[in-house]
Order: sequence, then C-alpha cells, then structure tokens
Amino acid sequence: MFNSLSDRLTATFKNLRGKGRLSEADVDATVREIRRALLDADVAVPVVREFASRVKERALGAEVSAALNPSQQIVKIVNEELVTILGGETRRLRLAKNPPTVIMLAGLQGAGKTTLAGKLSKWLKGQGHSPLLVACDLQRPNAVTQLQVVGQRAGVPVFAPHPGTTSEFDVPTGDPVAVAEAGVAEARQKLHDVVIVDTAGRLGVDAEMMDQARRIRQAINPDEVLFVIDAMIGQDAVNTANAFHEGVDFTGVVLSKLDGDARGGAALSVASVTGKPVMFASTGEGVDDFELFHPDRMASRILDMGDILSLIEQAEQNWDKDEAARMAKKFADQEDFTFDDFLAQMQQIRKMGSMKKMLMMMPGAQNMRQQLEQFDEREIDRVEAMVRSMTPHERVAPKIINGSRRARIARGSGVHVSEVNGLLERFGQAQKMMKKMAQGGMPGMPGMSMGAGGGTARKAAKKNAGKKKARSGNPAKAAQELREAEARKANRAPSGAAFGQQAQDFDPSTMELPKGFEKFLGK
Repeated sequence: MFNSLSDRLTATFKNLRGKGRLSEADVDATVREIRRALLDADVAVPVVREFASRVKERALGAEVSAALNPSQQIVKIVNEELVTILGGETRRLRLAKNPPTVIMLAGLQGAGKTTLAGKLSKWLKGQGHSPLLVACDLQRPNAVTQLQVVGQRAGVPVFAPHPGTTSEFDVPTGDPVAVAEAGVAEARQKLHDVVIVDTAGRLGVDAEMMDQARRIRQAINPDEVLFVIDAMIGQDAVNTANAFHEGVDFTGVVLSKLDGDARGGAALSVASVTGKPVMFASTGEGVDDFELFHPDRMASRILDMGDILSLIEQAEQNWDKDEAARMAKKFADQEDFTFDDFLAQMQQIRKMGSMKKMLMMMPGAQNMRQQLEQFDEREIDRVEAMVRSMTPHERVAPKIINGSRRARIARGSGVHVSEVNGLLERFGQAQKMMKKMAQGGMPGMPGMSMGAGGGTARKAAKKNAGKKKARSGNPAKAAQELREAEARKANRAPSGAAFGQQAQDFDPSTMELPKGFEKFLGK
C-alpha cells in the first residue's frame, strides 16, 4: 500500500547522501519533497502541515547540525515523526477483569467488518482465548450467513438467533440490540471469555445507523469499540472517522484492506486526527492475514528499513521447535544436507504465510519490488513436486540422479528437465555452503579454511619456496656466502629435535600416558 510513498521518501533521502553539512536550503527542499509525498499519498492536509512543521523545526536544530552524518539524522527524525502520527506506541486490547470481554465492531458497509470479526476471533483463539461471534447485522442481505461461514473457517462458534435478511427486498424485522444482549448472556453462560459483536453498516454515515450503533453500545457496555475503516478510501477516511468518533466514541481503529494498491493516506491520518490508536491491521483475504499494528514497525516499512521483528514473531509462532532442534543437531554433527531436510524446511517456511509478503519485510525490499511482484508463489509448489517425485534414495544421495532419472522426475512433477537440472544445481551449491558453515569456514571470511586471501598467500609462499637466493657476482663475496650457508647447515638442529636442541632419552613410564600409548613413541 505504501509503495508510492516509500519510493518518494527514499528518493528524497538519496539527495542528502554524501553531504557533510546541511544548509537551511537543503532542509527546506527536503521538507518540501516530504510534504508533496504525503499529500500525494492522500494524507489529511492538517496532518501534513503539522508533520512538516515538526520535521523542519527539528532538522534545523542542534541534533542535525552537530551530527556526524546529517542525512541519517534527517531519516531518524522523519522515522520518529512517522511513529508519532501513527499512534506512538502499540496499543493492545483491554481485557475485562470479569469475563467476558465485549468487543463491538463499527464502520461503514463494505469496510470489511464481518470478515474482520472472523480474523480477530481466530487471532484471539491463537492467544489462548475462547471467543464467541454475535451476528447483529440483520439488515445487509446474507450478512448472518457470511459471519457463520467466516466463523466456521476460524473455528469459532457464532451466536445467530435471527437469520436476518436474504435479499435487498426483504424488510428487516429483528432487533439487533436484543440480539447483542442475548449474545453477551450466551457467552457468559457458555463460559466464553471474549464476545465480538458484528454490527450493521451503511453506504454512508446517517442518523439511523448511528442511533442503532449507539443503542447497541449502551445495551452491552463494551470494553472495546473498534472502528473498522477501509484503508483505501483516502481523504474521506478523516470525515468518516470523526463522524463515528462523535456517534459511538470508539476506542481503537482497525485498518482493513492494507494489502491493496491505494496510497495509504487513511492509515497515516486517522490516528492523528481522532486521537485514537490504530490497534490492528488486516493484510489479506485469509483468516490468518491479520496482525497487531505496531507504529514503529509500520514506519520502518514506509522508510524501507524492513520489519525484522514481525518476521521473527511469525517464525516463533509457526516454526516447529522439534524440527529446528533436529536440524541444529544435524548441522553440528556435520551431516549432509539432504532433499528431505530441504523439503521439511520449505514446509516450515510455508507455514509463515506468503513468501512475497515475508520478502517485502526485508530491509531494502523496495529496491527489488518489481522482481518481488513478479515472484510466482506457485514456484514453491513446483519445487515441492520435483522433490516428492524423487525416490527416498535419490533424496538422500542426489549424485545418483542421472539423465534418465531426471527425465522421470520431470514427468512426475509436470515440469521440464531444465527445471530439474536447475534445482539440482542450486541444491548442490546449498549443500556445499552448509558443509562449509558446519566446518567453521565461510567463503570470503579471512582466517577461515576458504579465506579470501588464504589461497593467494599459499600460492605465493609455494612460489617463493621453490626459488633459491641468487648468489653475488663477486667471487669473494660468493665464497663468503657459501661458507655462511655451510655453517648454518652444520648448526641446524637434527631431525626430531625441539627448538634446536638435541632430543634426550627419556623413560615413558615416568609420564602419565594412556595405556598402550608407548607404541607410538617408538620405544
């Protein structure tokens, strides 16, 4: 979503590189470009003005003028100010002291409330809670059915005593306020510790919708009221957020459709304008595409600094610890890396979600965004098909895979032989690298077995060892050099001597040697 903004800001900061000191004109030009980038991203004008003013004030202060690298200091200031307008710090759910915790969802129709209810319930279930979904949207056609389907996918029960409307011609008959009250009572009776109430929305803000949402809030007294907003609606997000803030007084914001290709101004505006924090973000269509919103990490993504912490958290949640321990032991024992290991590792990575999304969290990912956008997730399926088309012996000993075996693997996986050849070649390189790492040597690391200068130094020493020192052309001097060489040869320590001294006889029995070690001493 923030691709355009990231490109503009990255290009602006590149112009500052290499400058040992920034003049006031440099700061003005940089702030002006940042202002234009934010306005093009549909950020609210008041937010842009305040942001640019704070950045300029700090950039002209002592923290930049006294810095060793002023351009990096400007980036640091912009990053901190972005974190501020995104909410400052991570805001988590406030759980009720006496369960159940009641969470009410509010927002316009089409913002994604019903889908998000399922995602939130799945996320809470993964946190160890027992959520219950309550269907209070009795006006939108098939809204109750949709919530039931989403709840089934998330593995969470749905309380829906009223079927709602099934077409746009039906007249709503149920009372959403009564359904909400009955849902909270049901959760208390069935010992659910969290209740998520999905309310109705409208295509636009109107008095009737606000009155219904207000009555539901008064009836159930929720611990959290989450305003779900479409991150793709741009400048209108500010007006909508203000209307809901006055109508239902929400406590937090959830950004939906954050994986879209819009410019993302809503995400940068709503927290600053309403004063309410962004708490969650929906990043895809699946029930698992949901995450806690971290302002500092989002600011790092916008500035193309990556989001390594989120990657680590995903790995901790999805990585099999037993499999990781097995691989660590195999690595320590210097055992060969096989295709079975490769397949197990690939399956672990797939549990973490979309490969493209994970790569986009790496620092500097914006520089290779075009390649990442062209990345085909199905390539992983093809690689897995090729590995599974191998026999168990071929996976352990890939060197036996000759031409006929490669043709069979290609037929079994539905790919060309060239793709099998490419996989085997890349796997061979990975196998060599793993072996070098297990032995403690890494290519290009000085001092290791494959050090960058080690081969050159050995070749030079070997070359010099074969050379004899040239003798002087003066006969007298040459005779003197010959006598000195013979004297050095005569004084050289005999074979087996240590530090130039004669080896003396000794009795092995006087030393504390292992039993049977005497045979190695030649006695």
